[in-house]
Amino acid sequence: MAFTPDPSVAIILVNWNGYAFTADCLLSLRLLEFPDYKVIVVDNGSHIAEGKKLKTEFPEIDLIENDSNLGFSAGNNVGIRKALEDGYSHVMLLNNDTLVAPDFLAQMMLKFQGKPRLGVVQPLIFFLHDRTKIWSAGGKWNHLWCRAITLGDRKFKEEYQAQDQELDWATGCCMLISRDALLEVGLLNASYFAYFEDVEWSLRFRAKAYTIELATQAMIYHEAGASSKKKHSEGTLSPRVFYFHVRNQFYLIRAQSTGLSRLIASSYHLTRFVLWMGYFCLRGRFQKLKAVSRGIKDGWTLPLQKAELWP
Repeated sequence: MAFTPDPSVAIILVNWNGYAFTADCLLSLRLLEFPDYKVIVVDNGSHIAEGKKLKTEFPEIDLIENDSNLGFSAGNNVGIRKALEDGYSHVMLLNNDTLVAPDFLAQMMLKFQGKPRLGVVQPLIFFLHDRTKIWSAGGKWNHLWCRAITLGDRKFKEEYQAQDQELDWATGCCMLISRDALLEVGLLNASYFAYFEDVEWSLRFRAKAYTIELATQAMIYHEAGASSKKKHSEGTLSPRVFYFHVRNQFYLIRAQSTGLSRLIASSYHLTRFVLWMGYFCLRGRFQKLKAVSRGIKDGWTLPLQKAELWP
């Protein structure tokens, strides 16, 4: 596949106590059919020196080691700054719990040809352990409800028949972004830490008149939630996951709606989260109940921070 002008891509993986996933992902990236790319691994304060171990086994990567877990947003921002400083024409965010098809990057890059206002491209993402089932075919944003909807969620590939199309938002699991769009729109909003940061970012790209597209010929396979699926006394997902989900949903409502729309959206989501709290109360999951309650409070009371521009 020929590209004009010749593009270069920095692929950013954030690792946090996920050595085995990251190593498998890097092995799949070694097989990429693309002439000019670099993998930047950002170790987000893993409990042991996983970054150094990855650098030893994969000397081709650039390694950045953070002293603590900065979260998905700020962790990726560290890698994005490095990629922009190094002059790459495109930057990709890629979850470390994915495996990629050898041609996926080339297929995604083809979408940018002749489209100067195309800012973001997402591949078609399947479940790693059931590669016939879609994890994400992009996202739709319901403005009235301030609700982010995943297209193709858990649909079989043959049943859903995904088409290349414009999207309202792309998942941070895998986003390929043009340098020009990044310079105009800015970095991820670090105050989100994790969850919904990709939706907020996508809506900012669209507000600057950049489009987002799905590339159905580009395919990757996702473990889905590997970093958040940890053994916990109250189930698989930790209370922290629920806190960020709830808080950041209200951040989005505050950022994206006003007037009657805000009232409708906040009432809808508040009802959902109160039902969650009732369920956790019945099941005796009081840490999760407190996390949801705190998420509601912080989502409405903490100040909304703006995302950084670069440099």
